[in-house]
Amino acid sequence: MVRWLATWFGSGLSPVAPGTAGSLAALPFAWLLAWAGGAWTLLGATVMVFGVGVVVSEAYRQTAGRKDPSEVVIDEVAGQWLTLGLVLLVWPMDSLIVALSFLAFRIADITKPWPANAIDRRMDGGLGIMLDDMVAGLYAAGAVLITLIGLRNGIVAS
Repeated sequence: MVRWLATWFGSGLSPVAPGTAGSLAALPFAWLLAWAGGAWTLLGATVMVFGVGVVVSEAYRQTAGRKDPSEVVIDEVAGQWLTLGLVLLVWPMDSLIVALSFLAFRIADITKPWPANAIDRRMDGGLGIMLDDMVAGLYAAGAVLITLIGLRNGIVAS
């Protein structure tokens, strides 16, 4: 069970870009949660996945003997859901919102702006694995919302 949750049902076992595979695998669940209960349901599920992720990523990390195994992608799931959930508090869900949220989260997760980079370097264990992606999710949500507001107001060039 730990392996399946940590790798988000095996998506993190992808030989190419496991973090991206995990983020993509998170989207159908996010869509369903948001469709069924709205942004607050998705954000509540994010909190639950974060808590579970701390435990299972720590257990997987100890078994694998590595600080942050690339196949652990439950952190990407939580970060992706946080991004989309925060955006959905302000904007209705459609495929553009999902795509922008995905793209922004992947950029933020890969580039790890401060303090995500500091958390990634300095914090060990399941909490460290999960927390840098939550910070990336906050940055990504902000970027998406600024972009959408700019598009709505005609500020962002086409």
